[in-house]
Amino acid sequence: MAGLDSFEGIGAVVTGASSGIGRLLAERLAASGAKVALVARRRQRLEEVAAQISDAGGAAVVLPCDVGDRDQVLETAERARAQLGAVDLLVNNAGYGRHRSFLEWDLQDMERMFAVNFLGALAFTKALLPHMVARRRGWLVFISSVAGRIAPPLETAYAASKFAMTGLASALSLEVESAGVHVLTVYPGVIRTPFFDAEAMRRLPAVAKRRMVEPEPLVDAILEALRAGRRELTFPRWIAAAYPAQALAPRFFRRQLKRVTKPDDNP
Repeated sequence: MAGLDSFEGIGAVVTGASSGIGRLLAERLAASGAKVALVARRRQRLEEVAAQISDAGGAAVVLPCDVGDRDQVLETAERARAQLGAVDLLVNNAGYGRHRSFLEWDLQDMERMFAVNFLGALAFTKALLPHMVARRRGWLVFISSVAGRIAPPLETAYAASKFAMTGLASALSLEVESAGVHVLTVYPGVIRTPFFDAEAMRRLPAVAKRRMVEPEPLVDAILEALRAGRRELTFPRWIAAAYPAQALAPRFFRRQLKRVTKPDDNP
């Protein structure tokens, strides 16, 4: 599958577009000539993003949607197709996380997290992929996480939702690539965005805080990966060295992971 060498004139849907990675990515796509459908729960925040895109000469439509609600997702996907004409690119980015132990984690919140982080992406993809296949043209981006490859303690539900997304994207890539649809799975590390609230920052391990990076280089890397037709992107790239280490030396890797992910407020 050829890379997406030009974003000019494409229709793009970006979920979680009201802040963080999603907002930056939507703004960059619009600046590159894409018409972008902005999807998130907060209409006011989306309208602010759309206004900024419009002021910069880009085109965006606002589609408020609770990604954890399947009916809203299916309705929003149809509205996106109607307003964009066709959806060439779907970025499944919406999601949230927590940093807490499984025993203290409320079950309802864990279920909600799975609905937002995974089932929302599943529903958007199910709604929009058939039209891409029919046109033999499309790109799917799944914003997973390094936690979707390496499961850290104190992120059980989050890691489970991202492992599910990783599995979906990996299998889907094999199914639809010959039909003209390219799948890119992104594994960000610790990115400095509103994703990490005050509680998360308080409980985040010291090593993670030291290695936190800004989102702009990640967005650059995602766009470049799309242009190059890459199937996977880990960012920062050095983290990918941990994947073979986990496979080849699992006991050592397990000890090290427990050591470096110890939260600051635990003895």
